[in-house]
Amino acid sequence: MDIKEILSKCDHTLLLQQSTWAEIQAICDDGMKFGTASVCIPASFVKQAKEYVGDKLAICTVIGFPNGYSTTAVKCFEASDAVDNGADEIDMVINIGWAKDGKWDAITAEIAAIKRSCKGKLLKVIIETCLLTDEEKIQLCKCVSDSGADYIKTSTGFSKAGATFADVELFAKHVAPHVKIKAAGGISSLEDAEKFIALGADRLGTSRIVKIAKGLANDGTY
Repeated sequence: MDIKEILSKCDHTLLLQQSTWAEIQAICDDGMKFGTASVCIPASFVKQAKEYVGDKLAICTVIGFPNGYSTTAVKCFEASDAVDNGADEIDMVINIGWAKDGKWDAITAEIAAIKRSCKGKLLKVIIETCLLTDEEKIQLCKCVSDSGADYIKTSTGFSKAGATFADVELFAKHVAPHVKIKAAGGISSLEDAEKFIALGADRLGTSRIVKIAKGLANDGTY
């Protein structure tokens, strides 16, 4: 697969707590230069980043991140505020404790409420697969499918593990046809990126693919 095609599916990501505007600006520059699907950045930088990139690049941010246990009202406000500030895409974290309690209807209702708060913008639902059993993941595929959300996403990148090939395969078998898949966390090579896409991932949350592309550009092989 051509590296440009892989880059077009990447949400170029910087979510570290200590991130500065200079660093956010730099990944926006990279996103525009290398044609990534979006940059995924902290909510506090969304307005500034959108003013900086205009229509040249989609801005993604995260809500209820990374733990997922904010109230539904707080998550809805976060989503609405982010969209008002210029976010094109929202990545939310489910209430993982509710999943452990089997509160599937509550999870579906929360995702649906947040989707409404996105005002037509894309919503990706992070379920944090490394904390779940396969049975819980399958139930959450149904929750996401029933909620009206656009994507199911593997991981925050802030827990004990990230995306796995097995989880993307499981998602592909159990989500509704309208739900796309985002793999995130620990994607570090073009080979892995290509395999995730082949297994059904439509988006990749990563910063390393752009770093690889920059290295190839410096070598004159990009």
